Amino acid sequence: MKTATSLLLLCLIWGTVAAATDTPRPLDRIVAVAEEEVITQRQLLARVHTVQRQLEAREEQAPPREALMRPVLERLVMERLQLQEAERMGIRVDDIRLNNAMEDIARENGLSLAAFRERLVADGIDFADFREQIRNEMTLSLLHQRRVDSRIHVSEQEIDQFLASESGRIDAGVEYHLRHLLVSTPEDAGPEEIEQARRRAEALREEAASGADFTRLALQSSEGRFALEGGDLGWRAAGEVPTLFARHVVAMREGEVSPVIRSASGFHIVQLVDRRGGEDTQVRQTHVRHILITPNEIVTDEEARQRLISLRERLDNGADFAELARAHSDDRGSALEGGDLGWVNPGEMVPRFEEVMNETPPGQVSRPFSTRFGWHILKVHERRNHDSSRERMRAQARRMIHKRKREEQLELWLRRLRDESHVEYRLGPEGGQARTTGEGA
Repeated sequence: MKTATSLLLLCLIWGTVAAATDTPRPLDRIVAVAEEEVITQRQLLARVHTVQRQLEAREEQAPPREALMRPVLERLVMERLQLQEAERMGIRVDDIRLNNAMEDIARENGLSLAAFRERLVADGIDFADFREQIRNEMTLSLLHQRRVDSRIHVSEQEIDQFLASESGRIDAGVEYHLRHLLVSTPEDAGPEEIEQARRRAEALREEAASGADFTRLALQSSEGRFALEGGDLGWRAAGEVPTLFARHVVAMREGEVSPVIRSASGFHIVQLVDRRGGEDTQVRQTHVRHILITPNEIVTDEEARQRLISLRERLDNGADFAELARAHSDDRGSALEGGDLGWVNPGEMVPRFEEVMNETPPGQVSRPFSTRFGWHILKVHERRNHDSSRERMRAQARRMIHKRKREEQLELWLRRLRDESHVEYRLGPEGGQARTTGEGA
């Protein structure tokens, strides 16, 4: 659910928008076969023309057309193989979701759909081809979610480790005011002595977390270098925070006390007194639930809308939103929580969802509305201004880890799909020798 549409030319990630009307129209011939489909010379030249235009728009020197033929053809082959895989899996983007996506793209560019269409035409881009390419991009996105994204898991431990190693870069410009308490252990300490020190540190940590004055605890109990200063380490830039503490500090709130941290010198406790610099993290959050009905081969778009109208009538008559979400919502992740999406930050939802959410008063249920995911109703519980620094840091770390894993796994999956498929090249001398690859070679 929490996603966003890209800017005007996101659809050009794979570069499959039709070329301008002045593209030469040579006598067509087959230049490649990808499993069940052929790719023609006309399709290839249109794509090459589009790639050249993209490079020119970025003020980059475009290679000669002949140099682009082979890599562009390979890109076309991979698209066809993936779209065939999506079809085998029953992944389909209907016209309603496609229309919603087109409206989102236009809205993010500050245009109505009609004005957006006019801009594309003025740029020499056929609107119907553009629209179908958006459908293909959405299909590939759903395919990647099914084949790759759904199998990627980011653990809390990975986030902690990432924050520790990357904190200086993620929290650039931020400084922390810290206090520190150490229960030391000798280098030759035995297991019993170490365990006694650990229990003492846990007891001190419990006192500090329960509201005891950290300065007093450090003066009385710390064996660290700054004990006489009440454990005060002063202000430190993110990159200057000891690595041992960094993964905890970057994710803590002001006044919060860390868990007991083990090192060779003993057991440490850190308190974050204050944080300054960096981004303004005060955001307006909305606590919202929703019910999603997704049209499919069995449920039409109109049937999905009518089901939500019926559910909303039941809500008007006193039914519990959470119970209906558990029983009816197609968003199975949130359905298990009664449709609860938690506290939502600005920009986390697709534009249409956020628009309806912002228009709905607390305690009220929206009318049915559609996005690219299907038909929704939502209920707003409350709104608040929230310092999201801790959540922002962990969310950013999670996104970066997920992206890293996704790129690795997607590359492996695409390579496997390519190796297991029958692909025959007939490009000829202009773009290389004809050849056959894949399982059927």
